[in-house]
Amino acid sequence: MPAAKVDPTLRTDSDTEPTVGSPFVAPPKRKTGGGRVTPKGTRPGEQKFANPTENEQGVHSSTRYTPPVTSEMKAPKPWIPVLMVALFVVGMIVIMVRNLVFTGNNWLMLVGLGCIMGGLFTATKWR
Repeated sequence: MPAAKVDPTLRTDSDTEPTVGSPFVAPPKRKTGGGRVTPKGTRPGEQKFANPTENEQGVHSSTRYTPPVTSEMKAPKPWIPVLMVALFVVGMIVIMVRNLVFTGNNWLMLVGLGCIMGGLFTATKWR
């Protein structure tokens, strides 16, 4: 019988080291250009600002306009937490009444969940 030819690329169990061409080994890393990130001649701690002008508080001026905050935005409205708690309580009561008295009506469940969702929405508006 003629001897069978053995493919040299096939591996046996006795081989433990993977080769570079194997799909189990990551390809070698490529060298990228790289280079300096900071300008040449700077030292640690030195900072150069694009707009070095400062006001009397030491804050650098910006080219971005920020409108002033209105008085409405500063003071919270006192009725918001009351409405939030009322919506939570009404939603909870409607769901309990639906489960205890009106067992065949799903509209009350939707109304109760809507009240609870309204309470959550109101909670996000409270500052």
